[in-house]
Amino acid sequence: MARYRGPKSKIARKFKEPIFGPDKALDKKNYPPGMHGNSRKRGKKSEYSIQLMEKQKAKYTYGLLEKQFANLFEKAAKRHGITGENLLKLLEARLDNTVFRLGIGKTRSAARQLVGHKHIKVNGEVVNIPSYHLKPGDVVEVREKSKSMEAITNALSRRKPFSWLDWNAGESKGTFLTYPERDEIPEKIKEQLIVELYSK
Repeated sequence: MARYRGPKSKIARKFKEPIFGPDKALDKKNYPPGMHGNSRKRGKKSEYSIQLMEKQKAKYTYGLLEKQFANLFEKAAKRHGITGENLLKLLEARLDNTVFRLGIGKTRSAARQLVGHKHIKVNGEVVNIPSYHLKPGDVVEVREKSKSMEAITNALSRRKPFSWLDWNAGESKGTFLTYPERDEIPEKIKEQLIVELYSK
């Protein structure tokens, strides 16, 4: 199960955003990494560079590698509607992301691990594929023997509600009601720049 395993604080500083969750390093050093620190003179970025950075930010945020991201973009481009918004909707519909949004996993990487270790069921069946694409009406739940796991109970105690998801605390299950609208997705991603990059 391929995913980014490098230094997360370095990536967060590169984009000046807590991509992998709260990060003390980002608070202390809110500037890109490099041997000369904040004193380094940084030239004006090209249009291509800005577009590439936005794509990389989206990839790191949702935990995808290049080929996965490119395939998802192709699917988004074939769907009816605005390609950039379709891309974000497809990213939000991934099982690992939904487990994170429901509050079952503290971070997306933690949610991915829960899925991979078979702690999550979809419509009553165990699914261990993080990239599994949910459809409106699908029910995501924690396996019965996993409900008492400390990592899950701690994460659920700090969960935030999202309008496109319904959560049943008593049964530890949630429903993917619909694809979210762009203004409902909190990530600061300029999806149009990604579309422009792939359109070159």
